[in-house]
Amino acid sequence: MILDKFRLDGKVAIVTGSNTGLGQGICRAFVEAGALVAGVSRRPSDETEAMLGDKFYNVIADLSTIESVPEIIEKTLKKFGKIDILVNNAGVIKRQDSIEFSEENWDSVLNVNLKTVFFLTQAAARQFIKQKSGGKVINIASMLSYQGGIRVPSYTASKSALKGITMTLSNEWAQFGICVNAIAPGYMATNNTWQLRQDDDRREDILSRIPAGRWGTPEDLEGAAVFLASSASDYVNGFTLAVDGGWLGR
Repeated sequence: MILDKFRLDGKVAIVTGSNTGLGQGICRAFVEAGALVAGVSRRPSDETEAMLGDKFYNVIADLSTIESVPEIIEKTLKKFGKIDILVNNAGVIKRQDSIEFSEENWDSVLNVNLKTVFFLTQAAARQFIKQKSGGKVINIASMLSYQGGIRVPSYTASKSALKGITMTLSNEWAQFGICVNAIAPGYMATNNTWQLRQDDDRREDILSRIPAGRWGTPEDLEGAAVFLASSASDYVNGFTLAVDGGWLGR
């Protein structure tokens, strides 16, 4: 049955940024599809854990440094015994005019959004190869993987690069049965867009350009995440899927 290919029964997923927003929604969707989830967050994911029970295990880690990478892998293996899926969802954004943009704002974004993502993905891929089981990596990209944006140079740089390394890693690791893809969410009602949604002019400007006529929600991303994590997407590799309410087609 085709719907069976979308099941994640017996799979173990790591999802970063599991305490709120898109990450929490992906955790929920994976558990509903049959997976066990290790959710990585800087603060306890109490709400997610209460929602998902013993199917969810919270790993507290600071993703601003790659020093946390071995611990994330080790704790997940100790709890669940293997790793099948990695979702690099955690990210930060700093807004400042480019002419004044600080080194601190540059480094803080690139460290979380790109450096840690790469080295955590590398560690997961090594585990996939060791297990001889293949694996799925899903990077959470952005509309700014395709566009320039305004006042977010480090975020745009990180998300453009994320789309690029998604393709690079898929080229190298397909031989091991590892699929590396990305999802580019449109403008979602999450913490990262809170400032935009409080600005009446920017909010209306953005909404006027979304053909769907609304901000996205975590639920809008869940189907794409389950698809890319499941065997239904075994021949999809190196692709960034836009879930944007039609933004890029405008």
